[in-house]
Amino acid sequence: MDTQIENAIEIAWNPSSEQSLKVQAFDFLNQLRSDRQSWQICTTLFTRDPRPSDIVRYVSLEIINNAVKSLDGPSLDGPSLIYLRNSLLDYARRMYGGNAQSQPDPPHIQNKLTQTLTCLFTSLYKEGWESFIDDFLALTTLPNSSTPKDNLPGVVLYLRILGSIHDEIADVMLARQGDYAQRNNDLKDLIRERDMRKIAGSWQEIIARHGTNNDNVVEMTLRVLGKWVSWIDISLVINDGMLNLLLPLVGRANPTGGEDKIRDAAVDTFTEIVAKKMRPGDKTELIQILRLREIVSQLLDSPPLSNFKGTARYDTDLAEAVAKLVNTTMADIVRVLEDNKVENGTRGKAEQLLQDFLPSLLRLFSDEYDEICSTVIPSLTDILTFLRKIEVLPSAYSDMLPLILNAIVSKMRYDETTSWGNEDEQTDEAEFQELRKRLQILQKSVSAVDENLYIDYLSDLVARSFSNLEQQGSQMDWRDLDLALYEIYLFGELALPNAGLTQKSQPSAVAAERLAAMMSKMVESGIANFPHPAILLQYMEICVRFPAFFEAQQRYIPQVLENFVRLVHHNHVRVRTRSWYLFLRFVKQLRGMVGNVAGTVIQSISDLLPIKAEVTSNDADDDMSSDESDHSADAVFNSQLYLFEAVGCISSTIATPEAEQALYARSVMEPLFSNMSVHLPQAKSGDAQAILQIHHIVMALGTLAIGFADWSANQTNRRPPPPKAISDEFSRAAEAILIALNELNTNGEIRAACRSAFSRLLGVLGAAVLPQLPQWIEGLLSRSSSKDEMAMFLRLLEQVVYNFKGEIYNILDLLLTPLLERVFGGLSEPISGTDDEIQLQELRREYVSFVQVILVNDLGGVLVSAANQGAFESLVSSIITISKTMSHGNLVASRIGFNCLTRMASQWGGPDIVIIGENPGSSGAPAPAIAGFDQFMIDRFHTACWEVMQDANFKPFNDAQAKQIMNEISGLQQTIYAKTGDTFIQHMQTVTFPQIGMDGTDYLRVLTTAADRKPISAYIQQLLKSRR
Repeated sequence: MDTQIENAIEIAWNPSSEQSLKVQAFDFLNQLRSDRQSWQICTTLFTRDPRPSDIVRYVSLEIINNAVKSLDGPSLDGPSLIYLRNSLLDYARRMYGGNAQSQPDPPHIQNKLTQTLTCLFTSLYKEGWESFIDDFLALTTLPNSSTPKDNLPGVVLYLRILGSIHDEIADVMLARQGDYAQRNNDLKDLIRERDMRKIAGSWQEIIARHGTNNDNVVEMTLRVLGKWVSWIDISLVINDGMLNLLLPLVGRANPTGGEDKIRDAAVDTFTEIVAKKMRPGDKTELIQILRLREIVSQLLDSPPLSNFKGTARYDTDLAEAVAKLVNTTMADIVRVLEDNKVENGTRGKAEQLLQDFLPSLLRLFSDEYDEICSTVIPSLTDILTFLRKIEVLPSAYSDMLPLILNAIVSKMRYDETTSWGNEDEQTDEAEFQELRKRLQILQKSVSAVDENLYIDYLSDLVARSFSNLEQQGSQMDWRDLDLALYEIYLFGELALPNAGLTQKSQPSAVAAERLAAMMSKMVESGIANFPHPAILLQYMEICVRFPAFFEAQQRYIPQVLENFVRLVHHNHVRVRTRSWYLFLRFVKQLRGMVGNVAGTVIQSISDLLPIKAEVTSNDADDDMSSDESDHSADAVFNSQLYLFEAVGCISSTIATPEAEQALYARSVMEPLFSNMSVHLPQAKSGDAQAILQIHHIVMALGTLAIGFADWSANQTNRRPPPPKAISDEFSRAAEAILIALNELNTNGEIRAACRSAFSRLLGVLGAAVLPQLPQWIEGLLSRSSSKDEMAMFLRLLEQVVYNFKGEIYNILDLLLTPLLERVFGGLSEPISGTDDEIQLQELRREYVSFVQVILVNDLGGVLVSAANQGAFESLVSSIITISKTMSHGNLVASRIGFNCLTRMASQWGGPDIVIIGENPGSSGAPAPAIAGFDQFMIDRFHTACWEVMQDANFKPFNDAQAKQIMNEISGLQQTIYAKTGDTFIQHMQTVTFPQIGMDGTDYLRVLTTAADRKPISAYIQQLLKSRR
């Protein structure tokens, strides 16, 4: 059998084996893993001498592991575990005991063997292998040797096992619960009781024996010690013997000044020692005993971190290790200071330690490598959080703040090696911007501790920068200027309401005054002419961020607007395209104050308005005309659209007469019309570039309309009618778009652009859009339109109905039936796949919402007019079908559908003929507005209600959306009763209740006496719950 297993493993992992044989081999091995007796054969195979191949031995150990730590059933019984223990211990003694005739196992086999031995440890250490630690500790010394720990293979195996035991029973990164957590705690207690002193002594002996001749063993020992120290008695590590060995390792210097793994591992070990949980007094004492301040100072002054700073020889690994040590130490110091129960003596020690370690913390925080800076940010955050809790800062603490703030602000500066805007450095720049966000939070924390310090410091920084700019001009380092502008941008969080760390409702008056001074200085400084693109971008961002300044200082608006018009032509693509968006933001926010300057602006940027669509492909050249950097042609066009909206905004200011507004709109649109007429024939013939050109023109026309409409947020929801001159101009745009739509409506991208333009034109067309609606419907709901497109268009029509409900009746009467036919076609299309199902749900929801809008706005008569009577039956049937569909994604549509049925019943069911209350009664026969509608409601609407209530998927008692549907059903039942009275009662008694097999007496009592729908809904919910 062992030969068979060996052959199967060899075949399975041999790349040259036939595929059919490999499949058979893997099948055999999978069966072997589920065989509870296979581990015995694999044990023999693994321990055999001569040894099989490494892969055979590795897979054998895997199968053994699978048997030992089986979680879905009982593991090996006691005798089996003892047999396995004896076999593997005998193997370890033969291979690692010092008398081995062959080489030790390769590392991957040792790791797998260690894993198996760890499994045996967890099973037998309590009972069955109490001598586990002693047995492997004995392998670390050669037989008959007087020198401890001189058997290198045994030492390595022993250390591997210790590391693996920790990972299995004490690694806090792995969450273990229940029995496994208890097992691990019991094992740790047993180790502490039986063997911990021996283990700690072995570490000391190994370091003493190999400290000068085997760095790998020493590093392994330090890593293991660092793991174990979190859960053992600290006195086993913190003693003269161990410290005398560890301290030289921390201070060890590589003669070449390069990397030293032992030193790094020793620093990490000290970090783990400091991180051990203990009482505040013990922690401060530990930090002093370890002489951490001296260690950190010596390390920071060592050549790798001092002499080589700023060079390629700078040891970043060491710096990061020291940063972790300082971060851990400072976090613990702050934790002591935050403890209100700490004794005064301990608090005094902690305060002194805070002062002692702060310079080292700030040195590492200021390191040129952002990874090292990021390592100590948590502890610096802890310090500032602690200081924020102190109402009155002692001088010792307040003196720290300028140092901390200076370090934070300095770190926000681009370093000297940065070349802004380089394509090769985009990742580095993105990472730096992320670091800036973290630094910004720290800066806010300083502001929250001492606002005056923050204001004065940044005011001085900005003032010095502008003073230097005045003296040095374009020769000034752009990094200094960028830092000043970035701080102005952030400074606004103090000067603006509801900003900053504390979210105060009122801004700081002092900060607002300083910000105004900074902004004035910035605008007057001529910084908009600085040659570096990063500065120009910051300048524009700040101008857009603080419109309130320009509202108060309107004299600056013409100057800044002139700068924007110039910068939108900048030769750097990143500045140029971003400036188009910022230009829009600026004029949009200040459109009431820019005056009648549209003619000048349009003339100045007219060269940027021509559209040149570019068809991109996977193998497109990198030097496309619109792709000067990492900006694709599509991205540049999307940015270009901001210019069209900006033109619309600036052309429709209060200071611009309506006639001139229309003239400006015409001057922008005429070239687009001409361009469209040129490209339309080519687009009809399928030319991809021409089609894209038409698409872009349509999008530009729609975006221009947004700028002219642009209702402000403080206006009422109902949009004001546009001026006739503007409406007339954009009616021409709508006609041009409709021509393109009619010719190209089989193209989905064109339909999408036209639909977008239609929604944007509504604000500038006003009622002029109504006569064009049939053409829009014909074009946007073509036979090629998807359900998703239909749903989006119905949403637009809801907007039209709402805005023009007083004028739309005749148009709606004309177009309703053709519209419904298109929708019915979409609803009846077969679905294939999840996407189709989602689109169908969206279409159902928008369809019933559209009908609801018609009914809500008193336009229900159009549904039963002479022109649409033929579609009424299909309309009602479709709404009932949607209402009865209880699938998860349809519940919203179902609720709206029942609401529509209730509104129909209210509108066409006639007057109420019953008195609802304690003594219900009827006041006459039903008198529906439409003949026979009373019986229609009972037969169709009422039946639909009870079909839903009998649906097993309908659970209003534990589903919020279903509960809303139940509420609508209750309202519908109540409305039908109010319109039909005894006729409805008799129908339920003779038809409904017998069919479902229930006594409806209680239900009828609730229905006829409830003043609103709530008791009806509650009763039905309880009824359904009791019947399921």
